[in-house]
This record gives sequence, structure tokens and C-alpha cells, in this order.
Amino acid sequence: MRILKVNTYAPDGPLYDEFGPEVVFDIHRQNAAGKPPSLESCRLADAVISCAASIPVGADPDQFERCRIVVREGVGYDNLDLAGWGRRGVPVCNVPDYGTTEVADHAIALMLGLTRGLALYPDVLRADPMQGWRYDVAPLVRRHRGLTFGIVGLGRIGLATARRAAGFDMRVLFYDPYLPNGVELATGYERTRDLDKLIGASDILSIHAPLTDETRGLIGDRTLSAAKASLIVINTARGPIIDIDALYRALRESRIAGAALDVLPVEPADAAHPLIAAWRKREAWLAGRLLLTPHAAFYSPSALEDMQRKAIEVVVAYIRHGELMNCVNRTYLNEQRPPRLLHGKQA
Repeated sequence: MRILKVNTYAPDGPLYDEFGPEVVFDIHRQNAAGKPPSLESCRLADAVISCAASIPVGADPDQFERCRIVVREGVGYDNLDLAGWGRRGVPVCNVPDYGTTEVADHAIALMLGLTRGLALYPDVLRADPMQGWRYDVAPLVRRHRGLTFGIVGLGRIGLATARRAAGFDMRVLFYDPYLPNGVELATGYERTRDLDKLIGASDILSIHAPLTDETRGLIGDRTLSAAKASLIVINTARGPIIDIDALYRALRESRIAGAALDVLPVEPADAAHPLIAAWRKREAWLAGRLLLTPHAAFYSPSALEDMQRKAIEVVVAYIRHGELMNCVNRTYLNEQRPPRLLHGKQA
């Protein structure tokens, strides 16, 4: 069994030896030049593990003559050609259960970074320990109890984040048109079926939706027009869900209070974008109102190991036993080659 790992960024380790000598790994490392895997590597691969969150595999599905399964080493799979692989009868899977707690923790940490002044106090003190010894320099500090924490997408991570927000005695309100009726009863959280109402009611808005054609630019000029001036927007999902130009305008015009972003439409960050440029220059109007982290919400050493191991386990279970987990391209799969699904129905 030959597994091609594409755009690998995690360090190699003893993990690869745990699956037996018959499992051979072909490691393609992510690099600045964007060099794709070789045609020979593609041709010989029995399986592909796509490691990077936003970089495509780098080769057309038709170049993988022997490939039987593709696994995204992570949760999001918007960088994979679901239809193209489906036409070849190749299931595409993800790893939805490796970093749930880390992302939820990070979303709450981003909130606290702004609402408890952590994004500004250290810089002010470092610049002048005497004159900077003031509690009133951070503009977004507030009491959490009684605030409304709005969530777009109450999946695994959204739900974990909701539980943490509720622990701060915040009211949790969510919008997720794909969840069945009754989820609000099971969770105890309030539901709205109107995104504008969610944004209008929220003091904190946290994004936990996948990137799709429907969610691309979901948070933009029109939706932000419903926001309170005190709204803080948090995104630990995918950058393009927020129209960053609209976000810049809303912040610049003080139509919303702040934003904390772990993901951006262009990664690494586009230093020329007006919002990023203003943040880098420490422009006064943005002080304490924007917090950026480098697509790191998923990360802990434990999560990184889980992510790698679980991706390999999905491959091995399918090729050795015909058991398919976490398939995300069921609708595209060739009906003549239906895979057997664990914990689910036939594709």
C-alpha cells in the first residue's frame, strides 16, 4: 500500500512505522515554489492524503491511475476536487474529530483577547511601563455575563464553542439551516432561521461553517449592515466566508466594534490589504479592535499527531477492510462503485 502525502508540513516521526512495513509513504513537502508531486508519485499512489488546508493536490485526478481513496488531513475539504474524484469512483474523506476542542478554545481565546484587553495591554505596557499602567486603554473590554454569543454553524466545533460561551453565562443563539428541527431542544440553545436576526442580536459572532459556494462571502456588506455597533466578529473556520473588504469598511466606519481572525481569504496574510496594512502600522483607529493569528486554531502537539494518525487510519481501514469513514463526496461517486460506509448508508 503506497500512500502519497501531498503538501506535508508536519515533521516526520515514528508514526509512519506503526502501520506495518507494507504501508509505504511517499512524502511530498509543501514549499514556497508550489512544486506539485511528480507524475510518477501520482501514478504509483494507492491513496492520497492532502495535508494543507488551502493548497490543492497539484495534479488532476486522472493522473492517479491506482488511487482508491483521498483523505484530507483535517476538517475542511474545499481545496479538493470532489466531483473529479467522484467521477473516478474515488471516495474523498476528511478527519472531522482531531482538533475540535482546540478550535473551540481558540475562538473563546480570541474573544477574550479583545474583550479583556489582551490584544492591547501588553503592547501599551511594553511601550511605556509607567504611562501605560492604565486599565482604560483597551476599547472593547466588557462583561460577558448576559451578552449574546451568536454562532454560524452548530456542528462539532460550533457546539463545543457554544458550551464554552455558555460557561461564561452568555446567551447562545445559533443559525444553521442544515440542522434538523429539535436541535435547539437537545442543546438548550436558542435558534434563529434568519441570519440577519442572528447578526443583529449578537454581541459576539463566531463563524463555524464550512466554505462552500453558499457560505463564500456570507458575512459581507449586507449582513454586516444588520449588526450592532458593539459587535465583535470571530472567524476560526475559513477566510473567504467573510468578505474582508466589507469587514474593513465596517471597522473603519465603526459600524462594528472589532474582529478576531485566525483565517484569511489569502494565506499567508496579504500585507497590502488595507485592513492588514492598518493593523501592521498600528494605526490608532484600529488599536485593540483587531486580533490576528496564523491559521493556528487547530494546533496543539496532540492535535497534530491525532490529525496525521486519523488520516492514515481512514486510508488503511478502507484499503484493507473496505470500511469507509467520513466520506464527503457521496453525491459525486460513480454509482457502479458504491463504497461501504461505516456508521452510515451506502453512497
